[in-house]
Amino acid sequence: MIEKKNKFSGVEKAVLVGLVYQQQTEQQLKEFLAELAFLSETAGARAVKIFYQKLPHPDSKTFIGKGKLEEISAYIRDKGDIDVVIFDDELTGSQISNIEKALGIKTIDRSDLILDIFARRAKTAQAKAQVELAQYQYILPRLRGMWKHLERLGGGIGTRGPGETEIETDRRIVREKIALLRKKLAEIDKQAFTQRKERGEFIRVALVGYTNVGKSTIMNLLSKSQVFAENKLFATLDTTTRKVVFDNTPFLLSDTVGFIRKLPHHLVESFKSTLDEVKESDILLHIVDVSHPQYEEQMAVVNKTLQELNCHDKPVITVFNKIDLYVKNTFDEWLDTETKNQLMDDLRQRWLNETAGNCVFISATEKQNIAELRNAIAEKIRTLYRIRYPYKTDFFY
Repeated sequence: MIEKKNKFSGVEKAVLVGLVYQQQTEQQLKEFLAELAFLSETAGARAVKIFYQKLPHPDSKTFIGKGKLEEISAYIRDKGDIDVVIFDDELTGSQISNIEKALGIKTIDRSDLILDIFARRAKTAQAKAQVELAQYQYILPRLRGMWKHLERLGGGIGTRGPGETEIETDRRIVREKIALLRKKLAEIDKQAFTQRKERGEFIRVALVGYTNVGKSTIMNLLSKSQVFAENKLFATLDTTTRKVVFDNTPFLLSDTVGFIRKLPHHLVESFKSTLDEVKESDILLHIVDVSHPQYEEQMAVVNKTLQELNCHDKPVITVFNKIDLYVKNTFDEWLDTETKNQLMDDLRQRWLNETAGNCVFISATEKQNIAELRNAIAEKIRTLYRIRYPYKTDFFY
């Protein structure tokens, strides 16, 4: 099995593989593979080649067809310095084993890649326990087929497992680990619930959105704090909460983990306690990267996740961020100012209509329209305070 490392700062070279089949069109796959390349970059790999194939359904043994597998194998042999092959869809343990046998190289899927990123990002005891639980849940159904995959201790993407000794890959041991981690997370959840109760009567506002849309940057702007923000996917895993005061009106503002398409189910399950901050919030700020070509699809992913969390009926302010990049990426230089303004007005009017007036267009990095955002938040908060505490006046005056 090839286990080379590249010379340049530990960056692995990756080949990405996807499939066009009945549930996934070619256009969708191209978008998913572009996102997979970004995920790979976040994990410390550089995508050097993309392969995809059209099939009625995935092959049960190798996911892709024999001919495509041979084509990928020939490319890997020819290049000689490829470190990892990453599939955009979930693979079974036997599929991973069969593909690795054919290619002679480490093979992982999108879920494994996301778990790897989460393992890198986890800082607190809660996040680490959640990631470890998700890793064991991923491993459990794949034990037999993934044994050779799991025994690698050589580092790199897809090998930051929660301990890969032979005894820990026994199903009974893994199930015991899962039970212990769930118990540990239940204790952490109790403590977190107590902390949330101790926050008192404050209105709670939660930032939600697709990953890498600028939630942490907006958190820093509104709360004047220094939450970690980076142009990579899943820069934030742990929920961060800050007390903020707008014009003598206090509230609690929380930044949460970003959502993504094809997020592994076991990862969603593991991070439900982190998402409790969203469930218990009073107002949601749905942050959208309006400069992204598929921003409407990203919005749909977030809205679907909110529905799954039973949070879809909460008051929402949709914050279209990165408006400066939208203008730069969308409009040609020769376009006159009047036409640009008209097109921007059309965009705003469309979303004002669709959100019943509950949207704001901003640029967090350029600090454009931040006052408008603050005013929209403050108005919603004051309205809720008046409804919830009609006998109190100290929140407003």
